[in-house]
Amino acid sequence: MNFKEKLERGDFVITAEMAPPKGIDFNHIKECARALKGRVDAVNVTDFQSAVVRASSLGGAKILLDEGLEPIMQITGRDRNRIAIQGELLSAAALGIQNVLALTGDHPSIGDHPEARGVFDMDSVNILQAATKLMNGYDMNGHELSGAPQFFLGASVTPLYDPLELQIIKIKKKIQAGAKFFQTQAVFDIKIIKDFMKRVENLNIKVLVGVIPLKSAGMAKYMNNNVPGICVPDEIIDRMQKAQDKTKEGLTIAAEFIQQIREEKICDGVHVMAIGAEENVATLLDMCGF
Repeated sequence: MNFKEKLERGDFVITAEMAPPKGIDFNHIKECARALKGRVDAVNVTDFQSAVVRASSLGGAKILLDEGLEPIMQITGRDRNRIAIQGELLSAAALGIQNVLALTGDHPSIGDHPEARGVFDMDSVNILQAATKLMNGYDMNGHELSGAPQFFLGASVTPLYDPLELQIIKIKKKIQAGAKFFQTQAVFDIKIIKDFMKRVENLNIKVLVGVIPLKSAGMAKYMNNNVPGICVPDEIIDRMQKAQDKTKEGLTIAAEFIQQIREEKICDGVHVMAIGAEENVATLLDMCGF
């Protein structure tokens, strides 16, 4: 049973996330993939995350597929126009990649090539619309395809957004464009995801809450100050400051959060973003009893 089927059946789903290397050495990613095989339902492959040059999401997704994992290929509108995006989607489908997460993308100014020009021909909603059109056998301008792809489309959402009404309007647009599942920005306060799920319960959407295992109190403070939509509560920062083994404490906090999400059936699953520490995801799963 694949990722799509498990979500539709109502299983508690676990996804992880991996960033392709800045280079061509995929050995670390392959090792992490082998450790997660059979333990997660799918793995996101980031698309030039934070506007940093790396191997592509399409290449990373194919390597994970070859390792026996089900990839979710992220694709942003920052670096490609509509011709390239449609071509990338068709190539993904031809390689056996069916799960796609559409994102608008961070501005190039925050990355390692700040002089790069952002394309932004299409935002996340437009990408979903394009993928849906391809699934119907036509490109965006109505030209018929020689074989139509089949995708399971997803999008991102930020539960801690002010005003939340604007985020809900965007969610509805993404649903209309073809999104079938949503992965959230990282959440550290159980109340935030509970409140969010109450606000969207009438939309009947599949939601995987984002979980980032903290590495230090400094990391938590940095995210609070610099990452929109993330708020790490003071009590968690205090726990991280007092802990002797910061990594273990961060994983413990994440495990407690995941277990509560699962036991209380707050949403449909979790999306673990280890951010450069993918080797710790298997340990986190062990701590959760998965």
